[in-house]
Amino acid sequence: MIAILLRRPGFAALLLGAAAASGFAPLNLWPVALAALALWLMLVHAAANVRAALWRGWLFGWAHLTLANMWIAQAFTYQDAMPHWLGPPAVALLCVYLAIYPMMAAGLAWRWGKRHGPEGSALDLRFVLIAGAAWIVTEWLRGWALTGYPWPPLATMWVPVLGIAWSAAWVGTYALSGLTLVLAGSLALALTGKWRAAAVAVPMVAALAVRGIDIPLTAPNLDPAAPRLRIVQPNLDQEQRPRPDYAETNLQALLANSGAPGPAPRLILWPEGALRYLIEEGYPPQYYAASDPVVTRRRIAAILGPRDIVLTGGNAVVFKPDGTIAAVTNSVFAINANGVILSRYDKAHLVPWGEYLPWRPVLSMIGISRLVPGAFDFAPGPGPRTLPLPGFGSAGMLICYEVIFSGEVMDAKHRPAFLFNPSNDSWYARFGPEQHLAMARLRAIEEGVPIIRATPTGISAIVDADGRITAKVDWGKTGAAEAVLPPPHAPTLFAMGGNWIALGVALLLTVLGVAIGRRAR
Repeated sequence: MIAILLRRPGFAALLLGAAAASGFAPLNLWPVALAALALWLMLVHAAANVRAALWRGWLFGWAHLTLANMWIAQAFTYQDAMPHWLGPPAVALLCVYLAIYPMMAAGLAWRWGKRHGPEGSALDLRFVLIAGAAWIVTEWLRGWALTGYPWPPLATMWVPVLGIAWSAAWVGTYALSGLTLVLAGSLALALTGKWRAAAVAVPMVAALAVRGIDIPLTAPNLDPAAPRLRIVQPNLDQEQRPRPDYAETNLQALLANSGAPGPAPRLILWPEGALRYLIEEGYPPQYYAASDPVVTRRRIAAILGPRDIVLTGGNAVVFKPDGTIAAVTNSVFAINANGVILSRYDKAHLVPWGEYLPWRPVLSMIGISRLVPGAFDFAPGPGPRTLPLPGFGSAGMLICYEVIFSGEVMDAKHRPAFLFNPSNDSWYARFGPEQHLAMARLRAIEEGVPIIRATPTGISAIVDADGRITAKVDWGKTGAAEAVLPPPHAPTLFAMGGNWIALGVALLLTVLGVAIGRRAR
């Protein structure tokens, strides 16, 4: 097989990168992805020099990440300030940069993992271990450098195989990604006749996979007075936003699907940007032309029982000293049955080109705009916060994009009982919401807390602390899902150590690789 691939190694790297992307949701073809990674490692190892290894790494990464992120292209269809056809080329151009990280992993593996000279012609365990370590470090860097964009980490492909995905509770997503490459490398070793590594790795992975099959969910609390969660999905697409009645239509859909009060207190969860009306008081009067904030809050309070609370996405406004708008915030508001705003969280990790335009003076001059139309950039909040919600415990807030950053989702000093992740995935094609949910499930596993997702068009879901979906409203559906709040676990190993653990795994793999290399001499 490798001889065939080496006839046209550049094309083979592209093909293998594309095949590896099939492991992500909604295709979930993780066996195909694993095989593609194994063959890619063999291709990198066979490179004649480090330049060839880097090139094969970059081509693999470009194809892999371009296909995995192509759902972004649909956002261009909502931005008339730029041509709609620019979507696919823009994604491909973004991945020119993102592919640098798999390229670095390939170069590091070839330079420090391959034994050069006559004895280095065969793939060995040293190379595989160093490749896994390099992948951990470079994927972590991709999630950090230039504000970070880790979508999607390799470990996401294990979400359908919960027995393996649960490993993230110990080592985190980035380490699981690197260990996935080690597993693929053990398969590559088996293909080259070195069965010993595969004889250890494959049964271990099979046992973990079986452990995650048909594990029953914890029996729900049947107490009729136990607090309930109700996620609401109005299913209003972005195409309806330009309509002048969008704000009112959206609010009516949210109210209609929020249900009626009952004996149990309800925490009603609405999506990111659910409210298009301003609901805080104290702004200059001209900004309330659409609706009085007190009236809007009273309309929301009217559907609530005395112990109910609504968590809703909305906006707040930041003013300059002269009274003009400086920026807006992407926020979550907690509103009680008296129409009082209990607390507010402002999104901290903003999306470049979505919520703000980097280098605005230069890019605006050449006609480049934000993908999300709007006259003002968003202002970032202070970072992860935990909000107390009377009757429901405490909630951590992660608006949309914030949930994809492993190790950056919790207020370490105030551990919440659950995380709320309102999102607006209606900008994007079907694959985006599927992958977004998969990454949210990994965060639940890593931190040992439930995650609640509410989105306008799906997928809205209640995810327990083991990453299992207990209730959901599927993509493109209108409605609501109601369930009891799943309990959190005690802090996981990863919750206590964060990505220092992932980097520790990378160091351990490196040490093992070096030790194996010295022993083999």
